[in-house]
Amino acid sequence: MTILIFFIVLSVLVLAHEYGHYITAKRAGAKVEEFGFGFPPKVFSITRGGTVFSFNLIPFGGFVKIFGESGEHKNEAGSFSSLKISKRAKIICAGVFMNLVLAYVLLSFGNLLGRPMVLDEGNVVGATNIKIQITSIAENSPASNAGIKIGDTIAGIRLADSTLKTFSEISEFRSFIEQKSGSEINLTLVRGKENIDLKLIPRVNPPANEGALGVALAKTGLVRSAWYLFWWDGLKDLGFMVWMISSSLFLFFKTLFVEGKMMSGITGPIGIASLTGEAYSMGMIYLINLVAILSVNLAVLNILPFPALDGGRLVFLAIEKIKGSPLSQKFENTVNIAGFILLLALMFFVTWKDIVKFF
Repeated sequence: MTILIFFIVLSVLVLAHEYGHYITAKRAGAKVEEFGFGFPPKVFSITRGGTVFSFNLIPFGGFVKIFGESGEHKNEAGSFSSLKISKRAKIICAGVFMNLVLAYVLLSFGNLLGRPMVLDEGNVVGATNIKIQITSIAENSPASNAGIKIGDTIAGIRLADSTLKTFSEISEFRSFIEQKSGSEINLTLVRGKENIDLKLIPRVNPPANEGALGVALAKTGLVRSAWYLFWWDGLKDLGFMVWMISSSLFLFFKTLFVEGKMMSGITGPIGIASLTGEAYSMGMIYLINLVAILSVNLAVLNILPFPALDGGRLVFLAIEKIKGSPLSQKFENTVNIAGFILLLALMFFVTWKDIVKFF
């Protein structure tokens, strides 16, 4: 089920992106030769409005093929390369824009239903489904060795008489754990729809800032917006998400290229598939929130000024505007291929880290 949900989520993200390119190209007067659902080999296709809508065997993602997008057919009607630079830029940016629109719709809808948030004095009133969740786990800690995962919910501690002692506040839970330092406890967690019982021994003298179990905790709940503010709250959430993801990507590339290190916590397709499965098991609202985050990630990543990405194509258009003529198509293709290879290598490296981590 996790793999199926992951493919559906990936398809929604990619098809929203490609639809942005498709509809903007059509409105700009460019001929869209094909809109592919999934990736070849082709299963069947239909033609509407001069565009072939193909349904392909690999059932996730999609693509749009625009007439003349590789620089050919410059003097022919309907060619992408014959359009003004401003129109080409709009077509290139449209995919990113659609991913932001998708995220905004999901965030607004989530605010109307009730979005999962970390609770504080400002939003705890009116929150539902309140629980204490694990937000991070220290390496080689009792929690890590016991198999506790980020996102697990503290259900309580099973006492000697088999009763379950529950906790409404993080401070109350921490105080109890400190009292039990050095002694075995029976910790009950909720992971998705499953209850998990674990035996572990809280440390007596834990490392600084790790605590006896080695976990960071947060009080979370579902917070609803007023019916007349959900659209505004969705916009604020989108802006905050774009800022946070942009900052994280900047830090990631700075650490990678300046310091030659890979930041911890970075995950690839396998990790995202696992997160998707966990979000689905926790409830539809958690899955909606994750899809919004992934959609913003896709938008921010694509607009980066890097070859093979939409942002890289915008750089070539900017050079053409300044230079007064386009760069040679051979040069653009070479740079884009090199950029694609680098991105592919990075993806394989991150995927390998996921394999080592999860298996």
